[in-house]
Amino acid sequence: MRAAGQRAVGLSIGAAALLMLGSCDLGPDYHRPALEIPPAYRASTATAATAWPSADWWRGFGSPELDSLIGQAERENFDLLAAIARVQQADAQVRIAGAALLPTLNASANANWTQESLANYGRSGRSATSTIDLHDYTAGLNAGYSVDFWGKTLASRQAAVASAMFSRFDQQTVALTVVTSVASTWFNALGFADQLAVTQQNLADAEQTLAVIRGRLAVGTASALDVAQQESLVEGVRASIPNLRSEMEQQLIGLGILVGRPPEAVTARPGTLAMLSLPVVTPGLPSALLERRPDVASAEAQLIAANFDVKVARAAFFPQVQLTGSAGFENVALSTLFGPGAFLASAAAGLTQPLFDGGTLRGQLEQAKGRRAELLADYRKAVVQAFTDVDNALVAWRSASEQETLQRVATDTAHRAVDIARAQMEAGTADVTTVLTAETTYYADEATLVQVRLARVQALLSLYKALGGGWTEPSGPVPEQFPGLSPGVVPGSLALPIGGNVQ
Repeated sequence: MRAAGQRAVGLSIGAAALLMLGSCDLGPDYHRPALEIPPAYRASTATAATAWPSADWWRGFGSPELDSLIGQAERENFDLLAAIARVQQADAQVRIAGAALLPTLNASANANWTQESLANYGRSGRSATSTIDLHDYTAGLNAGYSVDFWGKTLASRQAAVASAMFSRFDQQTVALTVVTSVASTWFNALGFADQLAVTQQNLADAEQTLAVIRGRLAVGTASALDVAQQESLVEGVRASIPNLRSEMEQQLIGLGILVGRPPEAVTARPGTLAMLSLPVVTPGLPSALLERRPDVASAEAQLIAANFDVKVARAAFFPQVQLTGSAGFENVALSTLFGPGAFLASAAAGLTQPLFDGGTLRGQLEQAKGRRAELLADYRKAVVQAFTDVDNALVAWRSASEQETLQRVATDTAHRAVDIARAQMEAGTADVTTVLTAETTYYADEATLVQVRLARVQALLSLYKALGGGWTEPSGPVPEQFPGLSPGVVPGSLALPIGGNVQ
């Protein structure tokens, strides 16, 4: 009767376990959230021709110095090297998480020696001491396995895979930021170099005009006030030169930290913005942008990892089953350790079911859900930010292009006015005030033209960055250089099961 009762209890426990296994639901699988994707950009039309940036888009500017600087940054930039190291850490974490899906096996060997002293009493009542040596030798294997009934370990590994992809996308985002920062700093240096060249030329022209006015003062056709006014203009132009040199040098110094070298090692010298080529770049449809922004891909990878973290937190409520076993040999003599009479073996199974933890597991689940909700908002924000960046860059590019055309006309007109005013002054038909006014206007228009040209180049650079800088979301099996990620896992979608919405 007792045996029959034990069998009945065993069957009941087994049935309950199967019932729990069949009814266990760790929540919906990941599915990309619904997004509001506009049919076209606000600053463009849906029928506009598409011209995406190439992977080495910076070469389109035709600046060998820029190509060299970006090459150095790709090899030596500190932020980029740190991001690559984070990828290595994430890949290692995938291995760690995946190891729990496999059994553990350990080998052990021990040799113990013990000496005991014994006191013996003879007929005379006197004691004699003797010693006994005790030896014990063991060798064996221990195995353990945690049965992943509820998919907790698998979910942990999938979360690690998603985190590894986040690290990889984040590294590519850092790379894009580094490259565009180098280009932006270099363009700023070119802009200040142009302003310096324009100012130095304006200073030479103003000094030439001053010489003419002084000559007129010598013959009595100009006053001391005329000379003083022109001298004031000359000194004002001269005073702006040191600041322009300082600004240009600071941009060159700033390149050092970007290329991972001391500023003294940066030997590139700026030329002029006018020598840059400005290739045409136009975006496609907004829906295609999501596959070309590494920051959007990294935000989604984080969301996928958080979805699996919720599953891990849910699985913690269910029983954990541990299987252990050991086999080995034990003997008092090393020579007979592996004899047939020294063999030992054991096996055990254990089940642990949380009953009361003061709300720890419930708190961990709610925390995981909250983290997932946070990353969902971050992902949607990243998508909207991507559209915003493209629209802003398009508007800035279009505005700067139009403004440069108009400003060039204004500068050319002001230059003609200066030539006319100087000729009339030399002929005696115009006073110095007319020349001063014309020169002041021309100098301001030239400085503005340089600034507008720089703004146009920076707008094009912003458009390159907003369009992902030639990056495209990878597809297909994970390449061999991604260790720790199992074959068949697609980096873009992670080849993870998809089903319901994120809840």
